Amino acid sequence: MTKGLKIVVLAKQVPDTRNVGKDAMKEDGTVNRAALPAIFNPEDLHALELALRLKDQNRGTTVHLLTMGPGRAADIIREGLFRGADGGVLLTDRKFAGADTLATSYAISRAVEKLAPDLIVAGRQAIDGDTAQVGPQVAEKLGLPQITCAEKVVSLENSTLTVVRRLEHGVETVSGKLPLLVTVNSSAPACRPRNAKQTMRYKHSKTLGELQAQAGDDVYSNAANARLTITEWGVADIDGDENQFGLKGSPTKVKKIENVVFQTKESKTLSDADADIEGFVKELIANHNIG
Repeated sequence: MTKGLKIVVLAKQVPDTRNVGKDAMKEDGTVNRAALPAIFNPEDLHALELALRLKDQNRGTTVHLLTMGPGRAADIIREGLFRGADGGVLLTDRKFAGADTLATSYAISRAVEKLAPDLIVAGRQAIDGDTAQVGPQVAEKLGLPQITCAEKVVSLENSTLTVVRRLEHGVETVSGKLPLLVTVNSSAPACRPRNAKQTMRYKHSKTLGELQAQAGDDVYSNAANARLTITEWGVADIDGDENQFGLKGSPTKVKKIENVVFQTKESKTLSDADADIEGFVKELIANHNIG
């Protein structure tokens, strides 16, 4: 058993791209976030569960979430608190806007360096970008070893974490010395539901920005309880090169985005008879839809 482990979970608030309709994209090719609900990135929830299981198994371990986004992304921190996390940090600043994976990973790496965790855990990728680049880039920027596509923890002994990682054609067991970054696959255990006591305890937690919006210039101390104040950092708080944040630090250029919406032009109704199903499969093969 390892005592007093400090874990940071990288999480992201994303538009729910699993239910994309015709209004999901604007005419300029950008995502119409107003048309899509904002959710906790699914694989980041798997990462949170892995971190919480380590907390359960190792006395004195703490789990904090780190996310970057606008003020509303504080919902991600609260959701983590409801499920068992101990705290979180929201990176929010207009200078972070327009960041590609390079600029995003730079900002996150600066914040992680300030937090100085023993273990960084992140989802393999976000459903809005599907790049799977941010986690590995953070590890590279910090000079840390990394294990990707983790599925479950086998052991944590003598500051060595051993995990099973899911590959395209099987699994393998690998180990890494702490401090370490691990990305977690969607095949890992699903995250536990909200805890009733944690939800009641943290339901009024807010960032300083949210408190200012609620109370104007007269910012109160949130019932004089520091645990209900979610930490909020901007560019000045993480001591980085401003030319590497946001749009300035993003060399990625999108040449063209095309909004393609598939619509049904014809339909076919089948019975559950074997002959109908067999005939339909043969038709799909003949048309090179499958096979």
